[in-house]
Amino acid sequence: MAKVVVLDTSVLVAGLRSRRGASYQLLLELGDESYEIAATVPLFVEYEKAVADLVHAGITDQADGEIILNYLAEVAQHHEVFYLWRPMLKDPKDEMVLEAAVVSQCRVLVTHNIRDFRGSETLGVNVLTPGEFLTRLRRS
Repeated sequence: MAKVVVLDTSVLVAGLRSRRGASYQLLLELGDESYEIAATVPLFVEYEKAVADLVHAGITDQADGEIILNYLAEVAQHHEVFYLWRPMLKDPKDEMVLEAAVVSQCRVLVTHNIRDFRGSETLGVNVLTPGEFLTRLRRS
């Protein structure tokens, strides 16, 4: 069975900004049964905002942004957050990503901002960079 992880918005943005690197590769492999993602409504709203910012900056166009968001909504395991334990991290936006990992019982959160998620391990969530996660996928 595929691994279920939460992708931080930083991974989505990096994957859409460049076709090189582990973030882009993870987006390409999403849906091929090597791993799945979990998301909550607040996290998905953050994805939408990030894509809108990329469209506004001219990095991607509206149609491509909608395609990726629709695909993420289709393949993601959807979870509701019924509790909050905030604050645990410095940034409220990071809290929402960690909440998605906890509520979905994911053991892995993939981000470019490892330091922002210090303490996540106390909730059973390992924080990996896209490169580290991609390496683990290749080994399994």
